[in-house]
Formats: sequence, C-alpha cells, structure tokens
Amino acid sequence: MKRLIEQLLKFGVVGVLAFFIDYGLMVLLTEVFSVDYLVSATISFVVSVVFNYLASMRYVFRHREGLTRRREFAIFVVLSVVGLLLNDVLMWLGTDLASIDYRITKIAVTFLVAVYNFVTRKVFLDAGSETESETEGQP
Repeated sequence: MKRLIEQLLKFGVVGVLAFFIDYGLMVLLTEVFSVDYLVSATISFVVSVVFNYLASMRYVFRHREGLTRRREFAIFVVLSVVGLLLNDVLMWLGTDLASIDYRITKIAVTFLVAVYNFVTRKVFLDAGSETESETEGQP
C-alpha cells in the first residue's frame, strides 16, 4: 500500500508538470497563434505525452522484465492514443455542446484522462505488482 501511495504521489507530480505543458501550450497556440482549440488541444496533448512517457517510466513506474523498451513505448503510445481520443471527445462535448470555455473544459478533462492514464499504465506497464510481493514484509 505504501508503494501505491508513493507511486500516486510521483504520478501526481509528473501529471502536474505534464498539465502545465499541455495547458500552457494549448492556450498559447489558441490565443497567440489563433489555432483552433481542438487542434491546439491535440498538439499540446501529444507534446505532454512525450514528456509524460519519459518522466513516468523513469520516476513513477518500474520497467517490466521481458518487456523491451520499444514494446513498452508502443503500449504507452496506444494507451495515450485512447487518452487523446478521450481528451478530444470530452473537449468537444464540453466546449461545443455544453458551451463551456475551452480552458475550463480542459481542466476537468485533464483530471478524467489522468485517472484513465494511471490505471491503464499501472495495469499494462508497471512491474510493481511483480516485485511488490517479493518485497512485502521487508521494512
């Protein structure tokens, strides 16, 4: 349980940094360069995913034995593409259908996509469950 709490905290720090990259770039592209909000949300999401992969796999999740870095990255990308689809659909629903400002919508969407990201990355990429049973009971 201690490992999970520590992992959630690290995921939160990485997530906050990724959010600032994602949100800041989205607003910059939309407000300064007049890029459509959905296009800028997509671009900023992709940039933040690259950062998130590098930081998450270094500081949050443990590398699984038998999983090559290439396959690990491929799984990460597939999970991120689903996250991107969730991001864009929820952005569209909140902004175009519900008429909520795209900046407010992005904050809510980020939280929902972050939950999806943690759960799927924990299940598909983290070796924690493989090594936790070995270290359980050790101080």
